[in-house]
Amino acid sequence: MAEVLGECDSRFGAVRDALGEALEKDDVGASAAVFVGGEPVVDIWGGHADAARTIPWQRDTITCVFSVTKTMQALCALILADRGDLDLDAPVARYWPEFAAAGKEGVLVRHLLAHTAGLPDLEGPVFAADLYDWPAVTSRLAAQEPMWEPGTKAGYHSLTQGFVVGEVIRRVTGRAAGAFFADEVAGPLGADFHIGLSAEHDHRVAPLIAPPSSPSGDWVASAPSADEAPGAAQGADAGAGIRVSDANSLAWRRAQIPSASGFGNARSVAAVQSVLACGGTVRGTRLLSPAGCEVARREQFRGVDQILGSSARYGMGYGIFDRSVGWGGWGGSLVIVDLDARMAVSYVMNQMLDQSEGSYRGLGIVIAAYEGLN
Repeated sequence: MAEVLGECDSRFGAVRDALGEALEKDDVGASAAVFVGGEPVVDIWGGHADAARTIPWQRDTITCVFSVTKTMQALCALILADRGDLDLDAPVARYWPEFAAAGKEGVLVRHLLAHTAGLPDLEGPVFAADLYDWPAVTSRLAAQEPMWEPGTKAGYHSLTQGFVVGEVIRRVTGRAAGAFFADEVAGPLGADFHIGLSAEHDHRVAPLIAPPSSPSGDWVASAPSADEAPGAAQGADAGAGIRVSDANSLAWRRAQIPSASGFGNARSVAAVQSVLACGGTVRGTRLLSPAGCEVARREQFRGVDQILGSSARYGMGYGIFDRSVGWGGWGGSLVIVDLDARMAVSYVMNQMLDQSEGSYRGLGIVIAAYEGLN
C-alpha cells in the first residue's frame, strides 16, 4: 500500500487504509481529515503534488476544491443570518435592488442558497475569462429572467450560486465574499483555506490533473448525467467552457468565484466545517449559535434536480444526506458534516476522475470515518 503521512487516531485506522488504497490505485496526491468535537483525529496525506510524481505532497500542500467552496460561502451566509445582518427569508432585492429585474422580485435569499432561484447558468456560452469580472457577471445575472418560478423547482447553480450569494454578502458587508471569509472565518480559525489565492501561496499549489480518460490531457466541465447525483457530488460542477487548465491558471487562483475557486486541503476544509459540526464554537472561537448551525439542514427542496436530472435534497447552502450535510467538487473533493456526531470529514486530491470511476475515494473516506466513530 502507498505510504500515508500525518497523524491518525488508532480508532480511525480504516481512514488511513482508505487513503492508502486510493493512492495505490488512482490518486497522485491527496489528503484526508476527520475532526470530531473540533479536534483533528485524522490529518493525513500522501503521494505527489505533480503529475510527473517528482514533488511530494506536503503537509501544507493545497489545491483547488471546486464546489466544496460552496460550503465555505454558505457558512458565511449562515453567520450573517445568525448575527441578524441577513434575513434568509427576505427578497434578494432588499439587499441588491437591481436583482428584481426580469421577474425576480420574488426571489428570496434562501432560494439562492438552495439552488431554487431559477438561475442555474448564465445565458449564452460561458468561459473562464468571463468569470473574472465580478461586476459584469453579477450585472448579467441581475438582468436575467429565471428559468422557472423561483422556489418551485431546483436546478444546480454550479457557477452562478457563488456570484448571487456572494453579491448579497458584498452588499450586506461591503466586502467581497472571499475577504469576508478570510476575515471572519479562516482568520479566527487559523484555517488554510482561500477564496482568492494570493501569490505568496502559489508554491504550495498542487495543479489539478485531468482524468486519464481525457485524451487531450484537459477536461471540460459539462452537464452531469443522471447518475452523477450530489450524493457523491464530484460530477456536479457543470459550466460550458470551464477546463482543468483554467483552474490551474494564475487568473483562476486570484479570482473571486465562491462557487468553485477555493483552495485548501482536507485539514483546512474540515477545520472550517467543524464550526457547523460543533454547534458554532470550535476551540473557544464562536462563529455561530447552535440554532444557527441547524439552519444548514433546514430542508428547502427535495425532488428531481432540473440540471442534474437526479434526486436531490437541499438545505441552506448545503446538500442534505441523511443526518449529515455537505457537498463535493468536480473531479473528487468532498466534505461531509454530521451535526449530531459533531464530526467533519473531508477529502481533497489533485487527480480528477470521472464520477463513475472515482466516487469510491471520497465516499470511502467518509465510510471509514464512521467505522472509527462507531
